[in-house]
Amino acid sequence: MAKRLMPLLNRVLVEKIVPPAKTHAGILLPETSNKLNSGKVLAVGPGLRDKTGNHIPVAVKEGDTVLLPEYGGTTVKLGEKEYHLYRDEDIMGTLHD
Repeated sequence: MAKRLMPLLNRVLVEKIVPPAKTHAGILLPETSNKLNSGKVLAVGPGLRDKTGNHIPVAVKEGDTVLLPEYGGTTVKLGEKEYHLYRDEDIMGTLHD
C-alpha cells in the first residue's frame, strides 16, 4: 500500500531535483557546476489563518518548481524515496523555463 503525505497548515512537500552527473554525450560534470538547490512541489497544506480568522493560502501549488534554501526543512522518508517538508515562507521562489 502506497502512503501519501498531506502537509498541514503552511507546509509544502518537495522532492529535490538532483542535477545530472554527466551530459548526454557522457562527459562527467563536477559537483560544483550546478549549485541550484531546487525541487518539485508534490503537495501543499491548506494554509494558515490570521488573528481575525482570514485564510492565508500557500504561495506555491502542486507541480511548481521551487528554489529552496541551502539549509532547513525536514527530511521525510516514505518507502525508498526521500522528501522534504518546508514552511511556505522558507521557499525562496518559483523557477520558470
